[in-house]
Amino acid sequence: MKSAQIHAYLSENYTRRRWVDRGMRLVLFLCAVAALVPLFSVLGYVLFRGVPGLNLDFFTQIPRPVGEAGGGMANSLVGTCILVATASLLGIPWGIAAGVYLSEYGRTKTAHVVRFATDILASVPSIVIGLFIYALFVVPMGGFSALAGGMALGVLMIPTVARSTEEMLRLVPTHIREAGLALGLPRWKVILRVVLRGCVSAITTGVMLAIARVAGETAPLLFTALNNRFWSDSLTQPIASLPVQIYSYAIAPFEEWHTQAWAGALVLVLLVFVINIGSRVFFRGDAIGRE
Repeated sequence: MKSAQIHAYLSENYTRRRWVDRGMRLVLFLCAVAALVPLFSVLGYVLFRGVPGLNLDFFTQIPRPVGEAGGGMANSLVGTCILVATASLLGIPWGIAAGVYLSEYGRTKTAHVVRFATDILASVPSIVIGLFIYALFVVPMGGFSALAGGMALGVLMIPTVARSTEEMLRLVPTHIREAGLALGLPRWKVILRVVLRGCVSAITTGVMLAIARVAGETAPLLFTALNNRFWSDSLTQPIASLPVQIYSYAIAPFEEWHTQAWAGALVLVLLVFVINIGSRVFFRGDAIGRE
């Protein structure tokens, strides 16, 4: 009798757990769909509006004067590359250095302060960074410039690169560091030649994600690099950028400019998409290689 009761209880319990499992799977599936629908809706709408504006002129010509048909955003594409490259020269070295310090010397009080400051900097709105660079560099220099825009984007890159570098370096087993020290190598050589070398791909992933983030920033560039409808040949002069050009065209009353703004938005979204996917594929390949 007891055996039959136990069997019935276990059967009932199993049935209940099976239905709960199915219900939770359904809830998780609906949550995933709810998260993906806005993403694909935005991508689909940008594709629908942006594809008609893409042509050879868009990638090879500069904006035409008001009233003239045609033109493109070639100067904005080049300007964005210049700004991102300038930002990388500032943000990547400082970010990696901060990440190494936090990972290898993270138990000190100074490291706790640096980590806290990095987290605060990551949460500061980008427009505040733009105002900071405007007051610190644009006003003393007497004008907007590509250099100031690169500095603003570089500051935005630092916390992303620093935190990703710190997390990747923490994944390196402690015994690898101890093996290097046991061979008589100074600690700085162990960090540079052993620890960092083993995480190059993972750190590169964090750098690419930081680049993807700043490539689409608009607010800080309005206060630093401003914009330029022509080719820029100096880092001390205003420079065109794709996000700012999109903003300028989007608020204009001309339908042709709206079409080019959507085309620019599509190019920018595809650029960020490719960088993000590429970084994840790169990181996945590195992880498989370590396994």
